[in-house]
Amino acid sequence: MNYYKVCILNSPLGSYTYQSDKTISLYSKISIKFNNRDVNGVILEVCEKPEFETLDILEVFDEVFSDKQLELARFISSYYICSLGDALGLMIPYENNSEIKTLHQKEKAHESDIVLSKIQSDALDFLKKQKISLLFGDTGSGKTEIYMKYFEDILSQNKRCIFLMPEISLTPQMDQRLQKHFGDEVVMYHSKLTPKAKKIALEKIRNGEAKIIAGPRSALFLPVKDLGLIVVDEEHDDSYKSSSRPRYNARDLAIYMGKLYDIPVVLGSATPSLTTYVKFPHVRLKGGHFSSKREFFYERSAESLSPVVLRELKQTLNEKKQAIVFIPTRANFKNLICADCGHTHKCVFCSVGLSVHNKSNALKCHYCNYTQAIPQICSECGSDMLVSSRLGTAEAVKNLSEEFKDAYIEQFDRDVITSNTKLKKALKRFNDHESDILVGTQMLSKGHDYHGVTLAIVLGLDNILNMPDYRSRERALSSLLQIAGRSGRKDKAKVLVQSFNEEFFKVYLDSYESFLDEEKIYREGLYPPYKKLARLLFSHKNGAKTREAMEEVLDSIKLHKNVEVVGSGKCAIEKIANKYRFEILLRADKSTDLIKAIHASKNDLCEVDMDPIEFG
Repeated sequence: MNYYKVCILNSPLGSYTYQSDKTISLYSKISIKFNNRDVNGVILEVCEKPEFETLDILEVFDEVFSDKQLELARFISSYYICSLGDALGLMIPYENNSEIKTLHQKEKAHESDIVLSKIQSDALDFLKKQKISLLFGDTGSGKTEIYMKYFEDILSQNKRCIFLMPEISLTPQMDQRLQKHFGDEVVMYHSKLTPKAKKIALEKIRNGEAKIIAGPRSALFLPVKDLGLIVVDEEHDDSYKSSSRPRYNARDLAIYMGKLYDIPVVLGSATPSLTTYVKFPHVRLKGGHFSSKREFFYERSAESLSPVVLRELKQTLNEKKQAIVFIPTRANFKNLICADCGHTHKCVFCSVGLSVHNKSNALKCHYCNYTQAIPQICSECGSDMLVSSRLGTAEAVKNLSEEFKDAYIEQFDRDVITSNTKLKKALKRFNDHESDILVGTQMLSKGHDYHGVTLAIVLGLDNILNMPDYRSRERALSSLLQIAGRSGRKDKAKVLVQSFNEEFFKVYLDSYESFLDEEKIYREGLYPPYKKLARLLFSHKNGAKTREAMEEVLDSIKLHKNVEVVGSGKCAIEKIANKYRFEILLRADKSTDLIKAIHASKNDLCEVDMDPIEFG
């Protein structure tokens, strides 16, 4: 009989001993019985027969994790302070004895129709000389062409590429662009694929047919042999950071993988994060036609469909042109408030206001999905004077449709664009001029080519700018530049910004690097990239128990002199999904000091968020 140490996939628990009369390869994926349930695990090591009785391994799958995957998983487990089973649960193993099809570039020769300008060629030469580098290029400056030319070079060496981008940037246009040039060598792998399409894509990845694997953060963990390059587009995007355990950042893991596999990593963005800008060498691509094609003007106003906004939209429609309207909030309104007593209708399970969805006649919680009918009277005082706050996309579409009855106005957010097919159809309608105005959230800015947009309206930036987040200035300016960059592709465009902070925005419109250089001064000695942060989260249905767990960890952390407690107490959103939430925010010069203190102090209710980006 053989005995093995086994970790359970997607479990916060440690390792356990199981037995088998078979000799099983290390890192094989297996099935075992745990707490009367069939679960999947991984063979970690061979061990001696223990003194206690052990259960049999039920099944050995024809799948195995590679040495590099184990090394990456161990790093994730160590740095992000989670179990090895949670870390390995992110990854898809290799198939045992899978045949890799080596398609030599001579056999697959395709004439390159990508012609780079002198500036683009120089940028590519710079990237090729670096192990980790930043391609800092304005929207429309030709970053994608440079990526594709680099892909050609890597494929000519019979190596493969991972092309990471935010999920909402996995657009039909990007798919068509890659497919047109690289054909069947490209696989798009993301959550919107059907199970059948996902199975076909995975087979191509495993057998080597797929040379370029494009996808969101999860694509980093696919079983790609002969990896030669990782490109992380829109590297500043928050969606690279996981909001559930393990709370990893895919951009940072891509950088680690570059060192692990000894391959180059390219980070790309028009509005790079300060951390990337400070840490890595960059090459600057100015322009496209940014300054000459767009005119910015401002309205001192809170987010609303003001007379100025309506006038500009009317003029655009009269000229038979198209417009995009950015609003940070989904639904009709953010909150329902009583005008008499000030009561906000909140979720019964979360301490947040419910969002108003008129189409379904419902108040919905955007955190736990709790839904109730829209009330006619205040639940506190009985008044029927209920008003809404913070305009949302659905309400804007409703109001604009009433104002411009002959125009076709579409909502462009996660409430409506729920599948890849719906995304393709909505974009086709807009580019075929069947629709006139797109009203949407951040989804508007991601990787879509809008050919006829001559007006971009940006509402609600002050809400982003005033968030309790050390990156609020970076996020607000980045959002404006990303949205503005979707207009003026062919004709001159106007960008109307509703904000009381014109002085801040207009200073940096033509020089994002000037903003980054100034931001360094604000953050030095306080925040990343000059300090390391960790957020410890505690949640439980019993509020007193949650507070007690937080205070226990807090007392222990204070014994570690190299770690500063920035703050502790109730989370800004005190309750989500009927669980009370408390937090501790830590700061240190080195991540090793944080990790050491957390390991020595954490308890069962403590969940760790290293390098946090959310502070709500």
